Amino acid sequence: MTITIWHNPRCGKSRQTLELLHAKGIEPAVREYLKQPPSKAEVDALIAQVGGDATALIRDGEPEFKALKMKKADLTKADIAKAIVAHPILLQRPIVVSGKKAAIGRPPEAVLAILK
Repeated sequence: MTITIWHNPRCGKSRQTLELLHAKGIEPAVREYLKQPPSKAEVDALIAQVGGDATALIRDGEPEFKALKMKKADLTKADIAKAIVAHPILLQRPIVVSGKKAAIGRPPEAVLAILK
């Protein structure tokens, strides 16, 4: 099974999660989403794979989010996907995908549950 990490090498949590995967003997496919932005279909898939509250996938502290003049709590899944596609920096990081499940690596150990 392929394991993929949506990664930003400038992010400490993203680097820690990648190190954790390596320590577990996992060599994931690394998707640097700022260099290779996600499509709407990919963001929709991530939202479904993470499950739960879709707003967890969007970073609301970024200037790009503030420019949207929207409240995180008011966003629909479609709003979230549209914002992330337009501004990939808004994608929460890191996200590890294993099969049909995904987890946000905050803290990095949170991804271990989907690797079993």
